[in-house]
Amino acid sequence: MPGPAGSAESLGFDPTTPNIARMYDYFLGGKDNFAADREAADQVMRLAPEVPLIARENRRFLGRVIRFLVDAGIRQFIDIGTGLPTQGHVHEILRSVAPDARVVYVDHDPVVIVHAQALLEGNGRTAVVGADLRNPGEILADPRLKGLIDLDQPVAFLLLAVLHFILDDDEVRRIMAELHKSVAPGSHLAISHAVAHTRPETRDGLTAVYREGPMKDVKRPDQRTRPEIESLLDGWDILEPGIVHLPSWRPEPTVALQDPDAIWLVGGAARKN
Repeated sequence: MPGPAGSAESLGFDPTTPNIARMYDYFLGGKDNFAADREAADQVMRLAPEVPLIARENRRFLGRVIRFLVDAGIRQFIDIGTGLPTQGHVHEILRSVAPDARVVYVDHDPVVIVHAQALLEGNGRTAVVGADLRNPGEILADPRLKGLIDLDQPVAFLLLAVLHFILDDDEVRRIMAELHKSVAPGSHLAISHAVAHTRPETRDGLTAVYREGPMKDVKRPDQRTRPEIESLLDGWDILEPGIVHLPSWRPEPTVALQDPDAIWLVGGAARKN
């Protein structure tokens, strides 16, 4: 039966409880998931059949933004709220474009941490940190991060599909300000974020699915407007083309653009000058 490496008992989690990271893996066509994850993901797709497409577009955006950051000279990456680091994740992309780059994966989910540690064992250019985005100081002070990342040199923070789970705008601004203060000039930030759209019934249905299983203790994602999302990045200089629907952010000329209305995530990159 498909599932993360090792038995559930040895990895220390309940495979009968859906997990967001493993559901996302399923949306991407991966095998690091269990029956409970697939059942919950199927419920999501019945409500919003476009979700796997959105997951793939988010992953394509990740690839484009990493290549952009490498071209900007970045060789240190801190991916916060990473999910399972499989299937074209940061270290795999960097392997072909900047093999000297270093990556720290950060997540507060113990399932993700255990699986990531097993997956990345022996990779001297990656580290895994168990911490919460709401505590940037704890993340940046972690000895595993400090052993790999030099905060006196430019770094890139990757915050993909995570900020919309923090509903308080002031808290997001605090986090962005702390990250900005803690890193050297020339550092970058990349985000993707759910954006308000015209299907509240879909949003409410998805909220019910997640709250019944993988997100019992998490409030619904906040669907801010694009100007509201931009306002969360005070202090960071947003780079062209701005915060836009994911397929429109520096698209590859050979790839047909998806309908923005079907991709209710926006994203972009910003720089500390």
